[in-house]
Amino acid sequence: MATTIWVNKQALTQTQVHEAALLPLADGAVRLRIESFSVTANNITYAVIGDMFGYWNFFPADGDFGVVPMWGHAVVEKSHCSDIAVGERVYGYLPMGTHLDVLPGKVSAGGFTDMAAHRQPMSPIYNQYSRLAADPEHDPAKEAERMLFGPLFKTGFLIEAMLRRESWFGAENLLITSASSKTAMGLASVAKDLSPGIKRIGLTSKGNVDFVIGTGLYDEVMSYDAVDTLPKTASVCVDFAGNSRLLRSVHETLASHLTYSCLVGATHVDARGPNSAGASGGEMPGPKPILFFAPDHAVATIQELGPKGFGEAVGRSWKSFLTAADGVVEIETYAGLEAAATAFLETLQGRTDPQKGIIIQP
Repeated sequence: MATTIWVNKQALTQTQVHEAALLPLADGAVRLRIESFSVTANNITYAVIGDMFGYWNFFPADGDFGVVPMWGHAVVEKSHCSDIAVGERVYGYLPMGTHLDVLPGKVSAGGFTDMAAHRQPMSPIYNQYSRLAADPEHDPAKEAERMLFGPLFKTGFLIEAMLRRESWFGAENLLITSASSKTAMGLASVAKDLSPGIKRIGLTSKGNVDFVIGTGLYDEVMSYDAVDTLPKTASVCVDFAGNSRLLRSVHETLASHLTYSCLVGATHVDARGPNSAGASGGEMPGPKPILFFAPDHAVATIQELGPKGFGEAVGRSWKSFLTAADGVVEIETYAGLEAAATAFLETLQGRTDPQKGIIIQP
C-alpha cells in the first residue's frame, strides 16, 4: 500500500490520510520508497501559491485535494530501468507520502530527470533527482540539514545573485522580513560573503529577535513594530513574510528610498490580504513589488556562470552557510505521516519554533 497526506487546496488546514494499492510498475519506471523529508515554510509556499505555479500538479490527487511537495531522500524499492539499481538512494522532490513512481530519463552518474508526462509542463528544476553515490553535495552527516536548508538556501543564493547582477538597484541596505526563516538566513549568509558592502537588516517578530541576533548573519535586527524607525537610506526589501500590512509599512516608511521590492514565499499566511501588495490601502509608495520565481532565476544564473561554475559557486556558499548555521537549529525527527500532517498544520499556522527543524520519516 502507498499512503499519502492529501490537503484541501481551498482550505489548507483540512488534511486526510489517503491509502491506495501500489499499481504495477510501468516499463522503464522506478519505484521510490520515501525515507525522510523536511517540513518548512517552503512547503507552505508551495501550497499557498500552488495553483499559480502548478505545484499541485507534481503529485496529483482527486477533487479539491492535492499533495504538497517535499524535499527529501528515498531509496529505490523496485526498478524496471536498467540504469537504476534497487537499493540506490536519491534526493529530490517527493510527495508527503510513502512512495513515488518515476520514469528516469537523461540518466547520468550524478542523477536523472523524471520524464513522467504530467510533470513536463512544470519547471525542470523540480524534476531532477540526485543519485547520492555520485552527488558532490551529499554529506551523509548532513542529510537533515540538506533537506531543511538546501532548497531554501538555493533560493537565497539566487536572490543575491539577481540583486548583485542589478548592482543592488543602487541600494546600501538589504531589508529582509521573516528574518528567522531558513530562506532569509540563506540570503543573509550569501550576501554577507559575496556582497559585504551591503548592510543586512533583519526584520522579525519580537519573540524571534534574540534568535535572529544569535545567528550572526545580520548587521542589525529589528522587530516588526519598529519598522517606522528604518533608516531613510537607499534600500532593497526582500519580503519572505507575505504580510501585506508589514510590506505596506516598509513601503510607507521608506517611500522613495526603497529602490526595489521583492516578494518571496508566504510565511504569514493569515496576513496575506487581498493581494501581496496590500490593496486594501490603495497604491503603496515606492516601487511595485515583484514576485521572485526561483526556477526562472536559476536558468539566468546558470547561463551567466555556466553549469560547472554555478555548481561550484553554490557549493562554496553552501559550505559557508552550513558553518554559520551549525548549531543554530535543533533538528527534531518524527515518525509517521500523521506527524507530517501535524507539522504541516503547525507551520501553516505559524506555531513552529524557528530554532527547530522538522524531519519526517514516513
